[in-house]
Amino acid sequence: MSASVSPPRVGVWLIGARGSVATTVVAGCAAVTAGLHPPTGLITETPEFADSGLPALSSLVFGGHDTVDCPLPKRAETLAAGGVLPHGLPTAIGAELAAADREIRPGGPLPGDTRDVEELITAFADDLRDFVRRQGLARAVVMNVASTEPAPIGAELPASSLYAAAALRAGCPYVNFTPSTGLHHPALAQAAQSSGLPYAGRDGKTGQTLLRSVLGPMFAQRALAVRAWSGTNLLGGGDGAALADPATAAAKNAGKERVLADTLGTTPEGEVHIDDVPALGDWKTAWDHIAFDGFLGARMILQTIWQGCDSALAAPLVLDLARLVSRAHERGLSGPLSELGFYFKDPVGEGPSALGEQYAALVGFAQRLRGGGTVERRADEHSGEGR
Repeated sequence: MSASVSPPRVGVWLIGARGSVATTVVAGCAAVTAGLHPPTGLITETPEFADSGLPALSSLVFGGHDTVDCPLPKRAETLAAGGVLPHGLPTAIGAELAAADREIRPGGPLPGDTRDVEELITAFADDLRDFVRRQGLARAVVMNVASTEPAPIGAELPASSLYAAAALRAGCPYVNFTPSTGLHHPALAQAAQSSGLPYAGRDGKTGQTLLRSVLGPMFAQRALAVRAWSGTNLLGGGDGAALADPATAAAKNAGKERVLADTLGTTPEGEVHIDDVPALGDWKTAWDHIAFDGFLGARMILQTIWQGCDSALAAPLVLDLARLVSRAHERGLSGPLSELGFYFKDPVGEGPSALGEQYAALVGFAQRLRGGGTVERRADEHSGEGR
């Protein structure tokens, strides 16, 4: 009898590896793998993706960069105390949390850091290569799940772009789950195009914009005239503090507003406001007020309230993206993966903005990933990185 062959192991390198989203990703993967909880919210665990050759959840190995030193087990205990993780889960998966924590390396630049841009990129890339080598990984996907940063000033490379450049240098696909610049920086455009690597992003679509991508097409398809669309977000945790800065909030709101412009065909009056409410912790409330005209000019209002846990909404999407992008890399795809627009507010490449159309494109992408051969696609086959 021939010995069974273990499936290749795949790395998931998390930027912001000790944050709430990253901790929930690691904890959730361990819980589902151990059969402690069902894979609720994991689209890649639905039948449409069963034969796409995606890496098994049990084959994922976690590591990452962060500028804080709170160990993952302790962070998980804090999340459990706040109701983000189930009571008792951090203890049940303590070994998995500790293993991931051992693979977290210091990020940067930190205050007083004297390294220049090249030295930082080299150090981050070396960390990635070392992770892949020591763990015997087939490949690793870099996932940016750090707090939102302000838009860069001039030609300066912000931290998210330093990590993105390091991913390219280390030969790793890159996913930006945040509104931060990442690979969108002009200085990285040529490197991204010539890397031969797939990449995706940006800004995960977890709550308010998810609803907008459904409701916008509804108004358009029913020929109802939207006069104004205003929204408010109440956030706690690290994102709430980061988005209290108007420049940072502007980067976040751009994707929310773009969804409406694309699905309605016009930009209605109204703005999105983001308020930092530290007492909410990892929970958020999003409220939308939509004023629209019906038949014979009848004026009507639709209001929505979304209350949820941002980390629990984001974590399954991050796991989905890590599996899909890893498989795309294995199949030889390169350039912006526009078919993954279902997951993002501001997706790279060209594609629809309505959620139903995005889901159809995603299912079609899953079908393309099937089989054992290589599906080659060059980055220059796409008309652009941004929409």
